[in-house]
Amino acid sequence: MKETPKLSDIHQGDSLPPVVKHVTQHDINLYAEASGDFNPIHIDEAFAAKTPLGGTIAHGMLILAYTSEMLTQAFGNSWLEGGKLSVRFKAPARPQDTITVTGKIDSIESQEGISYVNCSLECCNQNGEVVITGGAVVKLQ
Repeated sequence: MKETPKLSDIHQGDSLPPVVKHVTQHDINLYAEASGDFNPIHIDEAFAAKTPLGGTIAHGMLILAYTSEMLTQAFGNSWLEGGKLSVRFKAPARPQDTITVTGKIDSIESQEGISYVNCSLECCNQNGEVVITGGAVVKLQ
Protein backbone atom coordinates (compact mmCIF):
# COMPACT_ATOMS: atom_id res chain seq x y z
CA MET A 1 0.00 0.00 0.00
CA LYS A 2 1.27 3.43 -0.87
CA GLU A 3 1.97 5.65 2.09
CA THR A 4 0.21 8.95 2.47
CA PRO A 5 2.07 11.64 0.49
CA LYS A 6 3.68 14.51 2.35
CA LEU A 7 1.78 17.76 2.09
CA SER A 8 4.92 19.38 0.67
CA ASP A 9 4.84 16.92 -2.25
CA ILE A 10 1.39 17.88 -3.54
CA HIS A 11 0.27 21.14 -5.08
CA GLN A 12 -2.84 22.78 -6.40
CA GLY A 13 -3.12 22.01 -10.12
CA ASP A 14 -1.27 18.68 -9.89
CA SER A 15 -2.75 15.87 -11.96
CA LEU A 16 -3.42 12.55 -10.30
CA PRO A 17 -1.97 9.41 -11.91
CA PRO A 18 -4.59 8.18 -14.39
CA VAL A 19 -6.07 4.69 -14.30
CA VAL A 20 -7.05 3.00 -17.57
CA LYS A 21 -9.30 -0.07 -17.57
CA HIS A 22 -10.74 -2.14 -20.39
CA VAL A 23 -14.27 -3.25 -19.45
CA THR A 24 -15.36 -6.73 -20.52
CA GLN A 25 -18.59 -8.63 -20.07
CA HIS A 26 -16.57 -11.07 -17.96
CA ASP A 27 -15.61 -8.20 -15.58
CA ILE A 28 -19.26 -7.17 -15.36
CA ASN A 29 -20.35 -10.74 -14.60
CA LEU A 30 -17.69 -11.07 -11.91
CA TYR A 31 -18.84 -7.81 -10.34
CA ALA A 32 -22.44 -9.08 -10.37
CA GLU A 33 -21.31 -12.16 -8.44
CA ALA A 34 -19.28 -10.12 -5.95
CA SER A 35 -22.03 -7.55 -5.38
CA GLY A 36 -25.08 -9.76 -5.67
CA ASP A 37 -26.52 -7.35 -8.27
CA PHE A 38 -27.81 -9.59 -11.04
CA ASN A 39 -29.99 -6.97 -12.74
CA PRO A 40 -30.42 -8.31 -16.29
CA ILE A 41 -29.33 -4.95 -17.77
CA HIS A 42 -25.86 -5.94 -16.62
CA ILE A 43 -25.67 -9.67 -17.29
CA ASP A 44 -28.37 -10.77 -19.76
CA GLU A 45 -27.27 -9.73 -23.23
CA ALA A 46 -30.52 -10.82 -24.93
CA PHE A 47 -32.64 -8.90 -22.41
CA ALA A 48 -30.41 -5.82 -22.48
CA ALA A 49 -30.42 -5.72 -26.30
CA LYS A 50 -34.20 -5.11 -26.19
CA THR A 51 -33.92 -2.11 -23.84
CA PRO A 52 -33.37 1.52 -24.81
CA LEU A 53 -29.71 1.03 -23.80
CA GLY A 54 -29.31 -1.52 -26.60
CA GLY A 55 -27.02 -3.86 -24.67
CA THR A 56 -25.51 -4.66 -21.33
CA ILE A 57 -23.90 -1.94 -19.25
CA ALA A 58 -21.38 -2.07 -16.43
CA HIS A 59 -22.49 -1.53 -12.86
CA GLY A 60 -21.88 2.09 -11.92
CA MET A 61 -20.10 0.96 -8.78
CA LEU A 62 -17.67 -1.13 -10.84
CA ILE A 63 -16.58 1.98 -12.72
CA LEU A 64 -16.53 3.94 -9.47
CA ALA A 65 -14.10 1.35 -8.09
CA TYR A 66 -11.64 2.47 -10.77
CA THR A 67 -11.92 6.00 -9.37
CA SER A 68 -11.13 4.69 -5.91
CA GLU A 69 -8.13 2.85 -7.35
CA MET A 70 -6.77 6.13 -8.75
CA LEU A 71 -7.28 7.91 -5.42
CA THR A 72 -5.62 5.05 -3.53
CA GLN A 73 -2.61 5.27 -5.86
CA ALA A 74 -2.39 9.01 -5.29
CA PHE A 75 -3.14 9.22 -1.55
CA GLY A 76 -2.67 5.73 -0.10
CA ASN A 77 -4.07 5.17 3.37
CA SER A 78 -5.37 8.73 3.64
CA TRP A 79 -7.88 7.96 0.92
CA LEU A 80 -8.76 4.54 2.32
CA GLU A 81 -9.17 5.78 5.89
CA GLY A 82 -11.56 8.61 5.29
CA GLY A 83 -11.72 9.97 1.77
CA LYS A 84 -15.06 11.36 0.63
CA LEU A 85 -16.42 11.04 -2.86
CA SER A 86 -19.27 12.88 -4.57
CA VAL A 87 -20.07 11.90 -8.16
CA ARG A 88 -22.66 12.03 -10.90
CA PHE A 89 -23.19 9.20 -13.33
CA LYS A 90 -23.45 10.77 -16.78
CA ALA A 91 -23.48 7.83 -19.22
CA PRO A 92 -23.24 4.05 -19.08
CA ALA A 93 -20.01 2.16 -19.50
CA ARG A 94 -20.33 -0.82 -21.81
CA PRO A 95 -18.45 -4.02 -22.49
CA GLN A 96 -15.42 -3.30 -24.68
CA ASP A 97 -15.17 0.31 -23.43
CA THR A 98 -11.80 1.55 -22.29
CA ILE A 99 -12.36 3.78 -19.28
CA THR A 100 -9.77 6.38 -18.34
CA VAL A 101 -10.01 7.89 -14.87
CA THR A 102 -8.32 11.26 -14.41
CA GLY A 103 -8.14 13.71 -11.57
CA LYS A 104 -6.66 17.02 -10.54
CA ILE A 105 -5.96 18.72 -7.24
CA ASP A 106 -8.19 21.79 -7.19
CA SER A 107 -7.23 23.14 -3.78
CA ILE A 108 -5.59 22.34 -0.47
CA GLU A 109 -7.21 23.78 2.64
CA SER A 110 -6.17 23.68 6.27
CA GLN A 111 -8.67 23.57 9.13
CA GLU A 112 -7.60 23.18 12.75
CA GLY A 113 -4.22 21.77 11.76
CA ILE A 114 -5.62 19.21 9.32
CA SER A 115 -5.10 19.56 5.57
CA TYR A 116 -7.86 18.68 3.13
CA VAL A 117 -7.10 18.04 -0.53
CA ASN A 118 -10.01 18.79 -2.88
CA CYS A 119 -9.86 16.98 -6.21
CA SER A 120 -11.97 16.97 -9.36
CA LEU A 121 -12.45 13.62 -11.10
CA GLU A 122 -13.61 12.34 -14.43
CA CYS A 123 -14.10 8.93 -16.04
CA CYS A 124 -14.28 8.93 -19.84
CA ASN A 125 -14.63 6.19 -22.41
CA GLN A 126 -12.42 5.74 -25.46
CA ASN A 127 -14.58 8.22 -27.41
CA GLY A 128 -14.08 10.97 -24.82
CA GLU A 129 -17.65 10.61 -23.53
CA VAL A 130 -17.87 11.43 -19.82
CA VAL A 131 -19.19 8.45 -17.85
CA ILE A 132 -18.69 9.79 -14.31
CA THR A 133 -17.75 13.24 -13.05
CA GLY A 134 -17.30 14.49 -9.52
CA GLY A 135 -14.98 15.32 -6.73
CA ALA A 136 -13.15 13.87 -3.79
CA VAL A 137 -11.86 15.22 -0.49
CA VAL A 138 -8.87 13.58 1.15
CA LYS A 139 -7.81 14.40 4.70
CA LEU A 140 -4.04 14.47 5.19
CA GLN A 141 -2.62 14.45 8.72
